Amino acid sequence: MRIDFLGLQAFVSVAERGSFLRAAAHLNLSQTALSHRMKKFEEDLGVALFVRTTRQVSLTPVGLELLPKACALLDELSDTLEGVRGQGAKKVERVTIGCLPTIAAYQLPRVLRDFSAAFPNVSVKIYDNSAREIAQLVQSGTAEFGLTIVSPNVADVEVKVLAKEPFVLLCAKDDPLARRRFINWSQLGNAPLIRISPQAGNRVLIDDALGHRREKLNWRYEVQHLQTAVGMVLSHVGIAIVPKIAGSLPGVSGLAAVPLRNPSIHRSLGVITRRDRPLSRTAQALLHMVRQHFLSLLR
Repeated sequence: MRIDFLGLQAFVSVAERGSFLRAAAHLNLSQTALSHRMKKFEEDLGVALFVRTTRQVSLTPVGLELLPKACALLDELSDTLEGVRGQGAKKVERVTIGCLPTIAAYQLPRVLRDFSAAFPNVSVKIYDNSAREIAQLVQSGTAEFGLTIVSPNVADVEVKVLAKEPFVLLCAKDDPLARRRFINWSQLGNAPLIRISPQAGNRVLIDDALGHRREKLNWRYEVQHLQTAVGMVLSHVGIAIVPKIAGSLPGVSGLAAVPLRNPSIHRSLGVITRRDRPLSRTAQALLHMVRQHFLSLLR
């Protein structure tokens, strides 16, 4: 059976006030409209709820039985709707971005701390994925923007360079290589190198820049994630070639980042967005903070 909440509301109002006139004023209805509403409600139920006389309105036995249940039902509904209204007022806005794992792990937390202070009611969802996956997330509209390695020929997205970042040799601070101002690739000799999976964008850049010379190096270990390589360097397992920002870990004092020469290898970090979709206000604010952070980091 369909529940006639307007009729139920009219019934409770008349019963509590003992008068159609006072109930109509409370509900901001004409007395005629309220009478029609009550008549329809009683007809739908098939019983009389009031005994009407020229002097007063009183409840029938059925009306007396229904009144406390009707009041409880309306109170519960009112509380529920008030709770929903409160959730709407406190609704947390969300910004969704894609971000390279190196940036997400080592640099983004500093930006998010400031962003959270400025926008306490905005949550951030981060896809810390590969460059290829980030492009797909932005293309599909899942992420508003992506922080990734700049690559050509990505359909439907706009690319803006954020920073040009060099690769460095990452070693423990007590490693003899840590004392060098810079080091040539040819001087690495038989040093145990940790290499990243071929699926990583950083690996592709290094392999392309070195060409056949990469085969002369001692790639002793291969890992899937740059964070793993950094941990192995800290444990003196080997040395690794990493982007500069990965060599400047906050709170880690046991690492040294040595510039590499002949060749010097860089990666271009950029922001990608969908051409046909402007950023939300909060996404624009977050991106501005990211830009400012990288300007101070890599200058």
